[in-house]
Order: sequence, then structure tokens, then C-alpha cells
Amino acid sequence: MLAIKTKKINIEAIKNEIKNNINNEYKIKVKNNFAYIPILNSQEKYPEVNVSLERFSKQFNFKKEAKKLYVKKTTYDVVGTIAILEIDNEDNEIGLANLLLKTNKRIKTVVKKTSEHKGPYRLQTYKILAGENTLETIHKENKIQVKIKIDNVYFSPRLSTERLRIAGLVKENEEILVMFSGCGIYPLVLAKNSKAREIYGIEINPMAYKLAEENIKLNKIQNIKLFLGDVKDVIPRINKKFDRIIMPAPMNAEEYIIEIKPLLKNNTTIHLYTFSELKDIENKIKNIQKILLFKLLKITKCGQYSPRLYRFCLDFILERFI
Repeated sequence: MLAIKTKKINIEAIKNEIKNNINNEYKIKVKNNFAYIPILNSQEKYPEVNVSLERFSKQFNFKKEAKKLYVKKTTYDVVGTIAILEIDNEDNEIGLANLLLKTNKRIKTVVKKTSEHKGPYRLQTYKILAGENTLETIHKENKIQVKIKIDNVYFSPRLSTERLRIAGLVKENEEILVMFSGCGIYPLVLAKNSKAREIYGIEINPMAYKLAEENIKLNKIQNIKLFLGDVKDVIPRINKKFDRIIMPAPMNAEEYIIEIKPLLKNNTTIHLYTFSELKDIENKIKNIQKILLFKLLKITKCGQYSPRLYRFCLDFILERFI
């Protein structure tokens, strides 16, 4: 490869001077006190040498390349090293999956959903399209890492910002209950990003519960206590009242409101997640107020479930049951 040889202190000055003659397919090589700048054509001003240089990896734009495969919908979520692909043209799903591996180096496996959320644990099934033959990964967010097997536990990477938002509300020495705690993601984010005294988690899915136990050890957390079972069965066994209760199961969290009555302190803060259309959220709040009186602190829209259905978090302080 034809290159200019110069002292490395001169790199920027020479680059600016010969910018139209730089061969941008190759990297500038720096060795000892010298630099080798790849050029397209010979010139007379600076000494030239032939030297072996490293070529830049070709950069691909995923969405641009996907259009060449006649794919318009290219939505995907990334959980650890696994990409969960949504595609509108199944004829090209393998090509698109391989393209995703090529354009995103941290992705090692590409899958697609083969079912909707179903069953008591709201699990989905998946088909591996490309990459490593595994549905297990380590996902990192908000200073923690969690082991996840995506077909064994419900998990949404899209709620990372929302989980951190809740952690930011926690006051020092709070005692917190997370209902439907899954693989432990909410308790772990709260433990790592707040000064909570103790965090309880309740999970009915034994596979998710086992992952949560592993994740507590993985993150070396000491102030999380887990319970396996249905919320309605576990709560009578907990002789404790909480400063904050988190209910991150938007499909049916309202059904469990009555269960939290024995767990309440004065001014316990509740974070209740629910699905609603934008036009219906006020009516949903009124329906909950038929069960209990509360002071609404904030309504947070934290994700879209379908074209018209959104996930909301209602932050409120419960005053009394009706």
C-alpha cells in the first residue's frame, strides 16, 4: 500500500493538507515515532513508502441494506447478545438475520417470535434464524447484569429507562416490595441504583425465580429477599409493611390491588403498570378509584404495546380503601 511516511506529530497537519488524496479504505499506521498515511496517488512533497496497512471493515447500514431485501419492517429488540427480530417478509428472514449479525458486532444470535405471550407466565416461543444456537444470554443495564433465558421468563429491555426512573425516586432506607419480580431485574436495578434498605420480590414462575436467585449472586447484592409463589399466597406470609410497592404486570396488576392492604404504611407509594389507549387512561384511573382513594403523583407513558395500546405507570400514594 502506497503511504506517506512522517513523524506522528505531523499526522493532523498532513491529513488536512492532502485530504482529497487520502485512501480512506485503510487505517493510518503508527509505529514507534513514525506514522504511515495511506494515499490514493503518488505525490512529490512528502516521502513515500510501500507498507502493509490494515483495511477498515466495511460498514453496513442495517435499514438501508434491509430495503435491498424488500423488507420494510425491521424492528428488533436486543437482549444481551440476542436480537429478537420482527419482520414483514418471511421469505427474506434468514438473509435479514445474517445482515443483522454482520452490521451489529455485539449480536451473536438472531431469533424471531413464533408465538404471542401466553400461559400463566406470559412466555413466548422463538425460532433461531442465525448465529449461535442459544436462547440464553447476559443482559446489562443500569450498572447490573442479568442472566436471561428468553423463552423461560418475560423480559423487556425497553423498560430500562423506566426502571432507572423508579430507582431515582427511592429514598434512603426505604423498604420496597416488587410484585411479579421475574428474573429480578427491578429489585436488582433498585438495589444498585438507590439506597433502599431492603427489597422483597415475589415471582410465580419457578424458572424466572431460579434466574433471579442466580442474578442476585452474579451482582453480589445483599439486600434482596425473594419469594416463590402467587402474590395472593405469598403476601399473608410476609409480616412487613412497605414504603413503596411496585406492580409491573400491566396485563392484570389491578386485580391484585386489594391484596396489598396489609402491607401498607401511612403514605406508601404505589407504582402500578397498566395497558390503556391514550383516550381511555382517565377512565381507567376512575375505575381504580372505585376500589381505593389515592393521591395521583404522576402518569408516565413508558412504551407501546400495539398500534393504539400503551403501557402506563401510575405513581400514587394510597389514602384508603373504599
